[in-house]
Amino acid sequence: MDRELEALKKTFGAQVRDLRQAQGYSQESFAEVCELHRTYIGAIERGERNVSLENIFKIAKALGLKISDLF
Repeated sequence: MDRELEALKKTFGAQVRDLRQAQGYSQESFAEVCELHRTYIGAIERGERNVSLENIFKIAKALGLKISDLF
């Protein structure tokens, strides 16, 4: 897979993790707010998932941010 894409997924995942932790969410409680599975959130944070726009929207909404703030 393209190294740039891998780097983007890791950077995005780290940003989600940092913002989630800054707001005091556990992965489990954050997943509930996002209406996503906890293991899926973990995979995003580790940069293992290519996240859909729909799920990026859910994550941003749960954090009270605009989608652009996640990038």
